[in-house]
This record gives sequence, C-alpha cells and structure tokens, in this order.
Amino acid sequence: MFDTHCHLNFQAFEGRIEEVVGAAQRAGVELFLVPGTDVSTSKKAVEIAKNFQGAYAAVGIHPHHVFSLLEKDQEEVESELEKIKELAGQKKVVAIGEIGLDKHIYKKTKYEDYKISENFLELQKQVLKNQIKLALELDKSIVLHNREAHLELLKLLNEVWDDKLSGRAVFHCCEPKDELLEFAREKQIFLGFDGDLTYLPQKQVFFKKVPLDLLVFETDSPFLTPEPVRSKKRFPNEPKNLPFVINLAAYLKNISEEKLGEIAEENGKKLFGI
Repeated sequence: MFDTHCHLNFQAFEGRIEEVVGAAQRAGVELFLVPGTDVSTSKKAVEIAKNFQGAYAAVGIHPHHVFSLLEKDQEEVESELEKIKELAGQKKVVAIGEIGLDKHIYKKTKYEDYKISENFLELQKQVLKNQIKLALELDKSIVLHNREAHLELLKLLNEVWDDKLSGRAVFHCCEPKDELLEFAREKQIFLGFDGDLTYLPQKQVFFKKVPLDLLVFETDSPFLTPEPVRSKKRFPNEPKNLPFVINLAAYLKNISEEKLGEIAEENGKKLFGI
C-alpha cells in the first residue's frame, strides 16, 4: 500500500520516525509521500526521504502558512519560493506540495490575529500560481490542498492549467464537491481519501462516484485518524492505520481490499512518477 500523504516531518513524530515507518511496513504500507508545508518542514521531508527507502518528499508552502508572508515585501516572498525551488532539486523530491487555497478559520494556529482577508487570499493565489509554475518548470507533480475554497481553486487552475499536469496532480483529502470530481475527470487529477472516509457519510456518498483509476489513499498523519482507532482517541494518526481506510473503501466499492490497495498503489506511483 502507498500512503500518498503523511506528515512524518511534523513534531508529533519527532524521534519516532523509524518506529512509525516500521509499524507501517508491518501493516503492509511500504510507500510514503511526505509533503512539506513551509521551508522548514520541506527540509525535514527531504531528509526523511533520504533516510527511508520507500519514502518520497514533496516540498512547498501550504496556504495556511502563506499568512507568515503577509507582512513581507515581494522580494522576501520570492526568497522563500527560491528556497522551495532549491529543495525541489533534491533527490527523491517528486512533487511540489502541499500547495493550494484555504479559507478555513483555524481555532488552533501559531499565528496571532489569523483571519481570511482579501489581501491574504490574494497572496495565497499568487504563491500557489508561482508554485504550480515551479512544478511545470522542474517537471514535478503537484499536491493540491483545498479547504472551503474549491470554487476559487478551480477558477485559478483553469487559468494556469497545462496538460503536463494531467495525471500528475492530486486533490489531497478531497472535499465531497461534485465540481471537484467533474474537474478531476476532465483533467485527469487524482483524488485523495483519508480517515474521515470512515466516519463522514457525505464523504462515503461522494467516494462511490469516484472512478477507480483516479483514487489514491492517504492518512494525512498525524491528523484524520480513521475508525475504529479514532473512537479510542489515540493521537497521532499513523501510516499503519491506512488499511482501515482501504478496508472501508473496498466495502463501498464492492471490491476486495487487496485489489483496491493494488490499484491505488499503482495510481500513486503514476501520480508521482515512481
């Protein structure tokens, strides 16, 4: 199995990465994509990819962390993007991500006075466009984050889309929006499904509509713990819990868990050129 989105680079796994990867491998998860969310976590993703055979990295600036650039001048913003570009040239970096748009008001954030202003959203769009251009320039895949901003995201993607991205992009933790599915079918974008599939009925209804050849599975560790682990209130979520997601997904698709895992793994390899 391939966990196509797990934040082993986050503090929740500090000092435990070898243990966490080992537990996942014993559960049948042998491939991992570790995405960055800013320069620091992108560096950590690259290091993890270097140290573990089945691990690969994505580097990028998450829209939530674009907030840290809001008071910077254009030169400083470009400097941060240049650091991402340098990291993208490292071995086993297969994607730019996670990148995207985010209009959610986070209750827990390190940023004081966090709010979704017009200026902030415009800067998110600018940084996203620049990172998509970078992916095209370096022939990398893209990992797209969207939270409560799917219409704005689709509008932007229509403006910058290049056919080189077909089969090389994923809607990470895809919101259950028919507009996203329609766009994904048209542009051959993969859709990532996580632990919330096991407890959100609207996600399950949406999932049934998604063709097998566009499916990939994720844990988004350390978040989105699937049932039945979620009910036990265990944190952090880990890649070893991916089989719980695939088990429920296989039931919804009326296909064997083994077969679905194989299909999704091959999809993940195509997505990231592995």
